[in-house]
Amino acid sequence: MTQTKPGAGADDPKPDSRRVSGWSALVELIALCGLVVAQPLLDVIGRSPDFFFFHGAGPAAVLTLVAVIVLVPPVLLWALGWLTGLAGPAVRRWTHLVVLGGLTVLLMVQIGKALIDVRGPLLVVLAAVVATVLLAGYARSPVARQVLRVAAVGPLAFVSLFVFASPSSAVLLGRETSGAPVRSIGPHPPVVMIILDEFPLMSLLDERGEIDAGLVPNFAQLAAGSTWYRNATTVSGKTVNAVPAMLTGRYPTGELTPHYSQHPDNLFTLLGPAYQIEAWENVTQLCPPQHCRGRPGQDRGSLPVMLRETAALYGQLISPDDSLDDPAASFREPTVADDIRANDKSPDAGPEFRMSRLKENQPARFTDFLGSLQPRDTPTLHFLHLLMPHSPWTYLPSGMRYDGPGGLPYDGPWWARLTHQRHLQQVGYTDLLIGEALRTLRANGLYDDALIVVTSDHGGSFSEGITGREMDDQFTAAAELAWVPLFVKEPGQQAGRIDDRNWEQVDLLPTVADHAGVQMPWRTDGISALHGERETTDKRFDPRPGEPVTIDGPAHFAAVRAGSSARPVFPPLPAVDLIGAAVDDLTVVGTGPPATVTNLSEYQDVRAERGKIPALVHGTLPESVPVGAPIAVALNGRVGTVVQTARDGAGQLRFVGLIPDERLFVAGANRLELFLVVDPDPAGDEPTGSASTVRRLPTTG
Repeated sequence: MTQTKPGAGADDPKPDSRRVSGWSALVELIALCGLVVAQPLLDVIGRSPDFFFFHGAGPAAVLTLVAVIVLVPPVLLWALGWLTGLAGPAVRRWTHLVVLGGLTVLLMVQIGKALIDVRGPLLVVLAAVVATVLLAGYARSPVARQVLRVAAVGPLAFVSLFVFASPSSAVLLGRETSGAPVRSIGPHPPVVMIILDEFPLMSLLDERGEIDAGLVPNFAQLAAGSTWYRNATTVSGKTVNAVPAMLTGRYPTGELTPHYSQHPDNLFTLLGPAYQIEAWENVTQLCPPQHCRGRPGQDRGSLPVMLRETAALYGQLISPDDSLDDPAASFREPTVADDIRANDKSPDAGPEFRMSRLKENQPARFTDFLGSLQPRDTPTLHFLHLLMPHSPWTYLPSGMRYDGPGGLPYDGPWWARLTHQRHLQQVGYTDLLIGEALRTLRANGLYDDALIVVTSDHGGSFSEGITGREMDDQFTAAAELAWVPLFVKEPGQQAGRIDDRNWEQVDLLPTVADHAGVQMPWRTDGISALHGERETTDKRFDPRPGEPVTIDGPAHFAAVRAGSSARPVFPPLPAVDLIGAAVDDLTVVGTGPPATVTNLSEYQDVRAERGKIPALVHGTLPESVPVGAPIAVALNGRVGTVVQTARDGAGQLRFVGLIPDERLFVAGANRLELFLVVDPDPAGDEPTGSASTVRRLPTTG
């Protein structure tokens, strides 16, 4: 008779429990986390090298981020199982099953979003049903468990693809390139180049097609002393393609990483032999270390920021709803205050009066750039790519900042109007920065002798129904998207002039090379403005690199010259005449439904010296309020803005409006009031008369 060892009977669950709760559990978690977490994240950031360039991340920071993505989730979940195992093997086994089930639900949500149109709670339910079936198969089938454990090699494959085959591999594997031989052919004046971002020329123009000196006085001043190439157009609506085209003089030919290893012949390698280079790039890294070694801002607190933004990205990936946020919109320029915090610096001692705080609101990259604008014994290229007035829109023209909710739609009559209004406010602040750069150049004695270029990589459409940076098949928004500001102040130039020749941004590099006294050693698609012009009037635009389309230049340039009267196009705003009116002058005819002001608490303690005010009011309304109804928003007894109710992407009825007049705010508590504007009613059911007839809306936070 065979004896059975104690604890080793056929029905004893302990051996299986120990097997699942030991190293095999960790292997299974590595496999499933690889599919649920590592693969989708590494796929997205692997296709987005600009994510790393923007944050100044070097190879060490990138590899650390990858290690966190791949190792931390399974190890933490395994540790959770180990801790629950202290209560017994059965508890640990059930904990492991629950964790595997939760991960499988997340995986099914991601797969479901890619395969079917169902979203929201129903998608979660479907994902849970499928996950339950798969988990039952795992629990009953040793083969299923073995397959899952074999899948643990997946993360290694995902990491290998990221490191060696993704566009982001350039960050890790990029090699310095010498470029073509360069020959000097003349004097080398200082070169100052500022590339702004997502900046349509239309946003500078008034209704006559001239520079709007009231909105952008510093751009008007710049135009008065430089050559305004009014017919300048970008070749792409994406920075990663547009900037390399500008700095290489070549049209986009493919999905190349905006890195010096992929674009060895560029502005920096051209001027590098003759010039000292001070470069602050943004979402590109075209300047090789041999010319820009020790670039300012490199690894400026990049890892914590990247971890935070990667976590936010993952939240979008596993959400059962589609995200409304453009991933590139998260590229917010760090401020001086952010820089101080990231580097544990101590701010300068002194009273915290308003203007000092506004200085802290200034983008840190811009502040560093200003500090470099000093006369040098050797010719110097001062280069800055600044994400202004690019979204997110958080600045008023003074430099005062405000917060706002994320995920707001762009499309729809009100959302398009609000987006454009916020954009123009940030254009006003961008103008302030340009003015400060011009004053610094004059104060330091560089202005007269320098070649100064101020331009943008691409524009953007704000017209309702065609917002964004994508060109539609009818080129409806071409005037907003393709035409960009371009001002070139030549050395010694005193008077301004307008040049309407057909300029494309590939013309920028050969033109700069001629002014800088350097001969182009490689073929370009661009034409120097000093030596010729294009024979055609058509415009090339690459919606996808290497797949150009042709835009009718004269037709859309006519729309540009018509100025703000032509684009963007919005329907009339009801009750706009109420803005600036005193509440005491309104005819209040009763109380309407309650409104929830999401950021109501921010109005209870406003301190301008902090550099931030609640200029964007936002909240929700009950369904009894009609869509499109005008809401007057009053601050401290005066109407600061009129907004229209609109549904967001989730179908929620919302009101979001900007109060641009900082003078309406007072220190401390501010009184915020909402009024529903009553439309004249021919049936006699509602009071008739002017738009000053309103109903007060009770507000809650």
